[in-house]
Amino acid sequence: MTTAYVTDTRYAEHNLPGHAEYAGRLLAIHELLDQRGVSERMVRLKPESVSDQQILTVHTDEYLELLHWSETQKGLMLGQDTYVLPVSLEIARLSAGAAVRAVDALMLAEADNALAVSRPPGHHAVSDTGMGFCLLANVSLAAMHARDKYNLQRIMIMDIDVHHGNGTQDIFYEDPGVLFISTHQHPWYPFTGIASQIGRGDGQGYNINIPLPAGVGDLAYRRVYQEVIWQAARRYRPELILVSAGFDAHWADPLSQMGLTLGGYDYIVHELLKMAAELCKGRIAFVLEGGYNLTSLSHGVLNVAHALLGDDELSDPLGATTRKEPNIDDLLRHIKQLHTLA
Repeated sequence: MTTAYVTDTRYAEHNLPGHAEYAGRLLAIHELLDQRGVSERMVRLKPESVSDQQILTVHTDEYLELLHWSETQKGLMLGQDTYVLPVSLEIARLSAGAAVRAVDALMLAEADNALAVSRPPGHHAVSDTGMGFCLLANVSLAAMHARDKYNLQRIMIMDIDVHHGNGTQDIFYEDPGVLFISTHQHPWYPFTGIASQIGRGDGQGYNINIPLPAGVGDLAYRRVYQEVIWQAARRYRPELILVSAGFDAHWADPLSQMGLTLGGYDYIVHELLKMAAELCKGRIAFVLEGGYNLTSLSHGVLNVAHALLGDDELSDPLGATTRKEPNIDDLLRHIKQLHTLA
């Protein structure tokens, strides 16, 4: 199995010490993958910066102008949580470029699957602004690229970050060419992603939110995949799967209240790989989003790399939590009714 590994050391230049989304996140991942000898087993690819023209496929002219203006400033904030430094647009272009390069690697048969380890993340960025630590909508830009360059008609975006991918949802809310599925803690930042948000117009039914209560862990996530996500994916039959891979649903993450273990994440990753093998010739790319405990983040990405390479190996130095999981029977019943899933 050939795995593309798309990353760049320049991501460290977008950095605000003391902020949760900082350069140390990727440093921890790179160090662990190198230490375990996994990096050298993947095909290392360099991302290229996305162009203004590509950015404008999902973002507005006004927002792009703001980002250009930010290059002349000493630094600014978008809302209360998203920093923009003079170098940030350049690095955000490279971050989105990693997701785009991963798509190219799959579509040009340079690799069987792909892992894009980049930052800043992207799934909260809406068309007219960045938010939630995100500047450009990385995975959305990759989906647009897959459609524009390779004429793909059905792309599935699976968002496994603990926070709802509101940006991705907004961009494709009326678009049947993208099936967006998000599992996320709710209510929680950004306080979107209720189950009844199912898409609009031609996109109605192609937006599946699975808003999970705090404390949900491995057992409930297994049910979500078996009872909802597999059925939706088989019905849609995507030509490509893009994964917004956040590792902040882990029980040790400081920015969530969920109960997933690294073993639970490993289950999710393997289920998505099975979906790709069955439905789209194995074409799947994992694109990094959140994850703010360096141990669960770095080992989570390590386990993704192992899975992509076909290894039967799990690294879990943290183990399980003692939290009791809430019952999600009513939630799953409601979601299946909304989306006519058996």
